[in-house]
Amino acid sequence: MQGLERLEAHEAARRIGAGEITSEALVRACLARIAAREGEVGAWAHVDEDAALAQARALDRTAPRGPLHGVPVGIKDIIDTFDLPTAHGSPIYAGNRPACDAACVALLREAGAVILGKTVTTEFAAVTPGKTRNPHDTRCTPGGSSSGSAAAVADFMVPAALGTQTVGSTIRPASYCGAVGFKPSYHAFSLAGVKAQAESLDTLGILARSVADILLLSDALIGAADAFPAPMRESAPRLAFCRSPHWPKAHPSTVRVMNDAVRLFRAAGASVDELDLSANFDRVLDAQWTILSFEFARTLAFERTMRRDGLSERLRQLLDGGIKIPLADYRAALALAAACRAEIAPVFDRFDALVTPAASGEAPEGLQSPSDLLFQRLWTVLYLPVITLPGFKGERGLPIGVQLVGRSGGDGPLLSAARWAKAKMRAALK
Repeated sequence: MQGLERLEAHEAARRIGAGEITSEALVRACLARIAAREGEVGAWAHVDEDAALAQARALDRTAPRGPLHGVPVGIKDIIDTFDLPTAHGSPIYAGNRPACDAACVALLREAGAVILGKTVTTEFAAVTPGKTRNPHDTRCTPGGSSSGSAAAVADFMVPAALGTQTVGSTIRPASYCGAVGFKPSYHAFSLAGVKAQAESLDTLGILARSVADILLLSDALIGAADAFPAPMRESAPRLAFCRSPHWPKAHPSTVRVMNDAVRLFRAAGASVDELDLSANFDRVLDAQWTILSFEFARTLAFERTMRRDGLSERLRQLLDGGIKIPLADYRAALALAAACRAEIAPVFDRFDALVTPAASGEAPEGLQSPSDLLFQRLWTVLYLPVITLPGFKGERGLPIGVQLVGRSGGDGPLLSAARWAKAKMRAALK
């Protein structure tokens, strides 16, 4: 059956549950798409076709066991899987076979998902890219570090995939590749079995093709129905356009897209005020980098000291710098981050969500292009839930996402606003 690979995850789950299609047919369609496109896109670190089909056939023989019954999902290759290698994007861990699944993978299986394969990550989800290319223009970066997950979802190889975000590693590739990317509130999803980078910042993320898919996978990852209640809004949300401290570095195409998005939301009935942030939010960006560098150097202590030759030069330099950061500086950075979280909280008494760029522009050419961290990192250090919505394009015809930001712990209201926003974008941009 043709075209099944283009189904969104929630629609695939509904059709499998209704007996309209089988999981095996859907998995075969995804595998055929991978066979046709993987040579150009390079989204996958490991796919076991026979194992994926065996999972699908087994699920087809049973009654629906959960909300993702029969739906294939990709797993970023810093997340442990007992039946597939987990190499962390590093030669140090080539062929590594974990003894058990990460908690998030076990929960996906419990919800009935088919684990299709492991998607490419940058080296330890850090600075050195893997082989993945942007599916819209293979001369361009897909963004890191959840590059394989974003590219696989955007190129119709899999309906949904897991990523992670410590700085911008879910939102940036989602924007570059044209996927929906969701980073929940800090610690909303379990990170047991996920290779740590900076535990004060690490967050599991989801790459998918719709807000409904994000809700479906969130239920599975928390192990509860309506984990983030997000009913369709009857009234337009209260929004604030927050350019953020990096607005002067936004490319002209991003400036145009954001202005177009604000006009679109206002025309659809939303109130959109403007929000300027205090100078503390400029300073906290340096604090975020201090926290990341300090913790990363210690998280990778074994690799830094015992497997140093297996690290890229860029990563060695990052870790060597991090281990030299004074403890007092690290503690001061943590304190400033906590103060900024307290300062931003009352903003959400006035607004349902902030509207802000997801990245400075379209995906740049070259796989070694410097990481664009500008428009994601602030919200990560503030522990706020964020989602990027595709639909707009830049001057070169590549995707540019619009990012919505919600209250810490307010994932449901954010996703409700995102459902409203995406529906209005779809109607206006079709």
